[in-house]
Amino acid sequence: MDLRAIGMGLAFALMWSSAFTSTHIIVADAPPLAALALRFALSGGIGIVLALAFGQSWRLSRAQWRATIIFGICQNALYLGFNWVAMTTVEASVAAIIASTMPLIVGALGWIVFRDRIPPLGIAGLVAGFAGVGIIMGARLQGGIDPFGLGLCVAGALALAVATLTVRGASGGGGGVLMIVGLQMLVGSVSLAVVSAFTEHLSVEVTPTLAFAFTYTVIVPGLMATWVWFRLVGRIGAVRAATFHFLTPVFGVAIAWAVLGEHVDWHDALGVLVIAGGILAVQISKQEARR
Repeated sequence: MDLRAIGMGLAFALMWSSAFTSTHIIVADAPPLAALALRFALSGGIGIVLALAFGQSWRLSRAQWRATIIFGICQNALYLGFNWVAMTTVEASVAAIIASTMPLIVGALGWIVFRDRIPPLGIAGLVAGFAGVGIIMGARLQGGIDPFGLGLCVAGALALAVATLTVRGASGGGGGVLMIVGLQMLVGSVSLAVVSAFTEHLSVEVTPTLAFAFTYTVIVPGLMATWVWFRLVGRIGAVRAATFHFLTPVFGVAIAWAVLGEHVDWHDALGVLVIAGGILAVQISKQEARR
């Protein structure tokens, strides 16, 4: 892995992790599902326009359409929808920690359901990762964390993990990466808009802070992070690129502490380090298994 790939991986992890803090700012002043639907409509529309400008087509194969719809619903509508609603009652750092366990959940479900072979290092990583979550959440539950919001975060991570396993191996056909990402966002936008229309009261007081946080979320985590991620995958491969996900809990908690002033104690610090180490061990074991 060269220095450019490392820089891209660090940039992706930083931008991706910052979304939890900007989201927490947005949902304090706007209906979460409606705001998320608008975010996806803007990001998806921009992505599709850019894809067409680059000569990409929306003539996808059946497998690609299936993956696009599943991911549009599970990742954009369920995973992020649950997280945005959850962050009306839980801290951004909690959402970041739970979301970071998605690679661990994928590894565990793949091992249990699909009988995927996991080397001993990977098994140790799974155990360590979930133990780290236990360290943090045990202390947070004693401190009065909202259990409903926590449950939504867990449900979102499970939805994304199931979607990842469901569509694995779906490739080939036409289209292009940017087009597929844009279409996934539009699927999520429509799904969220329908639910929002029946469940939310659309009343928003636009402030400079809200406008900045929303614009940032659309452009940086929504478009720039996605673009950097796929450039990174193209450079070093998906398995090696996924190694940088171990930084999500570290950056997510650090940014929430720095920007929002969220409390971080030794349980959080220890748990984050254990989770990060577990994710890293799982990803390294995947690389070794493919050699």
